[in-house]
Amino acid sequence: MSEPLILAIDQGTTNTKALLVAPDGSVRLARSQPMGIAYPQPGWVEQSALEIRDVVQSLVVDLASAAEGAQIAALAISNQRETVVVWDATTGEPLGPAIVWQCRRSADRCDALDAAGHGPEIARRSGLGLDPLFPAGKIAWLLDSVPGSRLRAERGEVKCGTVDSWLLWNLTGGAVHATDHSNASRTQLFSIETLGWDEELARLFNVPLAMLPEIMPSDSRFGEVAIPDLASGIPVRAMIGDSHAALFAQGAGMDGATKVTIGTGSSLMTATPSPVRSSHGLSTTIAWNRGGRVQYALEGNISVSGHAAAFATGLLGLPNEQALSELAASVPDNGGVVFVPALAGLGAPHWCSEARGSLTGLSLGTTPAHVARATLEAIALQICDVIDALDADLGTRLAEISVDGGASRNDFLVQLLADLAGRDVARPAMAEASALGAARLAREAMGTATAVEHVMPDVRFAPAMPEARRQTVLRQWSNAVASAVRAASTSKET
Repeated sequence: MSEPLILAIDQGTTNTKALLVAPDGSVRLARSQPMGIAYPQPGWVEQSALEIRDVVQSLVVDLASAAEGAQIAALAISNQRETVVVWDATTGEPLGPAIVWQCRRSADRCDALDAAGHGPEIARRSGLGLDPLFPAGKIAWLLDSVPGSRLRAERGEVKCGTVDSWLLWNLTGGAVHATDHSNASRTQLFSIETLGWDEELARLFNVPLAMLPEIMPSDSRFGEVAIPDLASGIPVRAMIGDSHAALFAQGAGMDGATKVTIGTGSSLMTATPSPVRSSHGLSTTIAWNRGGRVQYALEGNISVSGHAAAFATGLLGLPNEQALSELAASVPDNGGVVFVPALAGLGAPHWCSEARGSLTGLSLGTTPAHVARATLEAIALQICDVIDALDADLGTRLAEISVDGGASRNDFLVQLLADLAGRDVARPAMAEASALGAARLAREAMGTATAVEHVMPDVRFAPAMPEARRQTVLRQWSNAVASAVRAASTSKET
C-alpha cells in the first residue's frame, strides 16, 4: 500500500501553489500558477473569484492525476487572508470581484466609524485596529454595491467568506460553508474573547450574521471533495491562513516562536500563550485552533513588501527581480535615496491608509542602482519597524527572526534585514512554508505524521553592517516615513 499523501494548496495573491506532501514532510510533486490582479482605480485591488476557484480546482485535478495511483489521504488549504468573496447561495456565482486585502475601497467607511468614536471598541472586541485591510468594511461595500443583496443576505440567500471559505464551498460542491479560527480572527467581525462572531461588530459594520460561515477548528474534517474530475470522498482536513500556516511549519505552536513571511506583503507573527493587547500598532490574532486548543499570536501586517520589488523592477525597466537585486548590490549604500513603498497605504505599526509612496533624497548623483538598493532596504526597514513594535509589546528583545516566503530566497535582501534589524535571521530550507504548515496540520490531525520530519538545516544570516551606517539608514527611513504620514494627514484635511 502506498504511503498516504497530503495534497496541500497555498492560494496566494500572486500565485497559487499545490504540493503532494509525504508523511515525513518531504514534497513529492509541486505545481504552481500565477494569478491575475486588477487595479480598477487608485487604491482599489481586486481579483476574479472565479479564476481563484478554477485555478485551485485545476491544480487539484492535475496533481491528483500526476500522483499515478498514490493514495491522497486529504486536502489541506492555506490561503491569502483578508481577501473576501460574496456569492449567491443557490447558484454559487460571485456577486462581485474578490476584494483583495490590499484594497482601500472601504477607507471612507472605516473613517466614519473612527470619527464616530467606535475605533477603540472595535479594536477591543476584534483585536484589530480599524483599517481597510480587514474584510468587514469590504463585505459591507459589496452588499451596498449590488442592489437587493443586503436583504437577500439577511435571508441567508447570499454567502460570504474569506478565500478559504470560497474554496471549501466550491470543492465540496456547495455542501459546506465554513472557515477556521485563524481566518475568522482576521475579519474584524470575530470576538477575540468569545471566539465567535460578534453581534456588535456585525452591527457596526452592517454585515448580516446570516451570511457568515461556521467557524471550526483549523484541523477539523471540513467536508469531502466533490468535483467532477477528481474522485469524490477525499476529506479536507486543514484550513488555515497562509501566515499562520508558515508559523505552524516553523514553530509548531511554541510560544515565542517568531517568523516573518515576505511575500506580496509581509506578516510578522509571534506565538503567545494568551491574547496580548498591543499598544504599538500590532494585532491580536488567533494563530490556529488545533484539537480545540487555541494558539494566540501577536502580528504586524505590511501592505506592500515583496510587491515593492516587483513595482521597482517594472519602474526601472528591468527584466526581473533578480536584475533588481544585482543592481542594488552594485553600490555600497543608497546614496541618500529612501523609498517608502506606501503603494497601498502604510500598515503596521503606522496604520496610515492615506499614505502614498515616496522617493526622496534624489540628487544629480543618483543612479538606478541607488533606487534599487533603496527598494530592498525599504522592504527590510518596514519589517524592522514591526520588530521594534513586537519588542515593545512583549517587553523583551527578540534575539532571532525566522523568514519565509518568495522574497526570502533573495540572499541580499535577507542580509539587509539582518544588518538593519541588528539581529540574526534564520531562513529555514523549506521553500513553501505555508503549504507545508497546512499539510503538517492535516497529517497530525489524521495521525499520519512520522516521528521525524524531513527538515533541512537553516541558512543563517548575522548582522555585518557597521553600526554608524545602520543608524544613518534608520534615521533616513524614520524621517521619510514621518514625512509620508504628514503629507497624508495634510491631504486628508484639505
